[in-house]
Amino acid sequence: MKKFLIYITKIVLVTILIAFLLDGLYTYIFMHSNNRGKIEKVFNSKDQKYDVVILGSSRANNHFVAQMFEEKGLKAFNYGMSGGHLFEASLMLKLMIERKYEIKNVILEADLNLSNDHQAEGISALFLPYIHNSQIIKEHFKEENDFAELYYLPFYRYIKYDNKIGFRETLFAAFQKKTNTLDNLGYYPLVKHENANMKNNIVNLNPLIHNKYYEEIKSICKANNINFIAVMTPICENTKGMNYFEKVKKVYPEIHNYENVVIEDKYFSSCGHMNDAGARIFTAKILNDFF
Repeated sequence: MKKFLIYITKIVLVTILIAFLLDGLYTYIFMHSNNRGKIEKVFNSKDQKYDVVILGSSRANNHFVAQMFEEKGLKAFNYGMSGGHLFEASLMLKLMIERKYEIKNVILEADLNLSNDHQAEGISALFLPYIHNSQIIKEHFKEENDFAELYYLPFYRYIKYDNKIGFRETLFAAFQKKTNTLDNLGYYPLVKHENANMKNNIVNLNPLIHNKYYEEIKSICKANNINFIAVMTPICENTKGMNYFEKVKKVYPEIHNYENVVIEDKYFSSCGHMNDAGARIFTAKILNDFF
């Protein structure tokens, strides 16, 4: 029995040691990678200067043509993250401030995601390799239910989110394999699909009276003298529940409503996302109205 207990103890200790070593190795690789995604680009940089930073979900990523800002002499980058919520947008801005970014204007896509204040796990996981190296990230995740496991258990976060930050992604990061995420200054153009679904239903969607992360972004901009521009972006005309945008306007009157600036199906890749042609019409309108 004594030998068995000693054997089990050795296995446990070796397992813990391996977990610490793998955790350190994976983290080291992510800490030295900056060409695969927007989060690592920000984390592994400092002292950047931008005239315009764009934040939001895919409805930012696919709708704001960053090159059009550059053509007007404005240094810009689209940091919209497909699948992301305001939880991630707020943390991204916090990281920029922590990295001493100088930003004149923040454009935030704030419409459908105002209806929730929880994280988008698939996107928030991309911040986790840096949770021990950034007080900002640690504090942002501190109120999440699984914070203790993610923070204190070595290698647990890499196992839990293996499809996002596991072996495959770590290997690609180690070999500096590029993605198209950073192409086009962060803007991801979509094409017109002939058989795309041009119907949507947001009847049951309601903006939160107080969205914590939207308010955080506003406060960060105010504290750092950043001009804050919040907008609602276009959605296809066959959407049920279009009064959602009126509800947003009542709760957050400072948000500019552009949901009907582009309406024809030919300008959409899917009901909630414009194609490149639509995005260019929309971006031209934003440039004209604010810059």
